[in-house]
Amino acid sequence: MLVELKNGETCNGHLINCDNFMNITLRDVYQTNSDGDRFWKLKECYIRGSTIKYLRIPDILLDAVKEEQVRAREVGRNTRGAHAGGPGNRGGRGASTRGGRGRGGPMRGGRGRGRGVQ
Repeated sequence: MLVELKNGETCNGHLINCDNFMNITLRDVYQTNSDGDRFWKLKECYIRGSTIKYLRIPDILLDAVKEEQVRAREVGRNTRGAHAGGPGNRGGRGASTRGGRGRGGPMRGGRGRGRGVQ
């Protein structure tokens, strides 16, 4: 992938890691200065996310990731137990999962079985 920095330098290498702050680690990197006349080959390079101007990722790689996401979605739909999981991981039926609207016990503050006020 190609990374252009705000100062005009570019780094071209294999993505190893990227975190939530867009800090990137590249391996087998070719770094170019802002004028484009000097080059360096680096074994590994760490780039702070706030210095990145833009990233260029090959279209082939983007297509492969999209296909993988579609396959993962299809596998998720075909699993048994449609009530297991979901947003908030509330689960569905049964008392084996935390949360939900299960009966609970008399000491757990559950709603009971509709016996009314006693």
